Amino acid sequence: MRFSVFLNARTMRPEEDRALMRDLEAHAVKAAGQGFSAIFMPDHHFNGYMPVASDSFIFAGYLAAKLPHMHFGFSVVSVPLHHPVRLVERINILDQLTDGKLLVGIGSGTTPEEMIGFNVNYKDAGPIAEKTLELAEALWAKQMNDPAIIIDNGPHQGRVLQRIAPTNYTPRHARLMPVAMKEASMRRAADNAWPAFIPAFTPPVIGGTEPFVHVKKYFDAYHAALTGAGHSDEAVAAALDWTTHTYQCVHIAETDEQAREELEVILTAYQEAIEREAEFNARAEGDAANKKTDRTPNALTEDWIGTWCLYGSPETVIEHLKPYQDLGIGNILCGTTTGPLTEERLRLADQTLDLISQKVMPALGASSVAA
Repeated sequence: MRFSVFLNARTMRPEEDRALMRDLEAHAVKAAGQGFSAIFMPDHHFNGYMPVASDSFIFAGYLAAKLPHMHFGFSVVSVPLHHPVRLVERINILDQLTDGKLLVGIGSGTTPEEMIGFNVNYKDAGPIAEKTLELAEALWAKQMNDPAIIIDNGPHQGRVLQRIAPTNYTPRHARLMPVAMKEASMRRAADNAWPAFIPAFTPPVIGGTEPFVHVKKYFDAYHAALTGAGHSDEAVAAALDWTTHTYQCVHIAETDEQAREELEVILTAYQEAIEREAEFNARAEGDAANKKTDRTPNALTEDWIGTWCLYGSPETVIEHLKPYQDLGIGNILCGTTTGPLTEERLRLADQTLDLISQKVMPALGASSVAA
């Protein structure tokens, strides 16, 4: 079982942005030295959720130069916000710079506020994303003298005459990682022998206290489709090696009691940030085209904690993860910096890295490096 770090911190005001970027750089470097396999980043805009995630491709390229042995991933790229040409160009550049150690999570986005900033209506996000991915495949396949590719996809327009430069490093293109929730997304991952994100809830309820039930349902469907798609054993193994279950907040302490107490402090600050952002989200949902149909529980409820958090002593966390390892989950993505990134929050994040590296990784067969 691999462990990867999800950089998912927030700032509450503009003057905090620079410090966050530097602190996350240091946190990523620490994780790289302790046996974590990859650094993942989200794709967000306007609201202080990972300010540097307004272009995570740039930050990933910067970190890749410092950490050439690491894999880099996105969880996930909001596809409808990206012009197909720029999406393919950025992916190819990072595919080259990382020698193919790239995992590009793809989704249609979750936030109307972000959508309207790019002239995309929330209700149109799914179709625009599907068309963007179709165009991206055509752009990756295009040879210089092939007929022009016409781009006519909502806010994204254009005509590509020659080819995408630079070309891809990975045959065909870098690995994409769909979320194995909708049938079409699950099939896209399985048919292409790509890893998938395995969710722990079933919409419209985004939470609950039995996450493994949902994880098993989605994983079993993906695994059956993957193994039934006619791929080689090596291709199947490579896909499962990076098939990922994500925890938005991972916090480990020496005892369960300490971990729960510190987790509640973390989540209190996180929920305050969410509530600050809610005012602007409400403005974005002012018309039917941008109205969300699902709601996420308050982060301090057991439903949110049960779905999105991994916490406790190292021994408790190991026991929690064993069924996921037995199921076949290859990669645990750990949100270690959840919430506003204060000095104390960073200390707790580093504490979690240390305990995962020293105690959790060796017990679950992952490589580790002592702190």
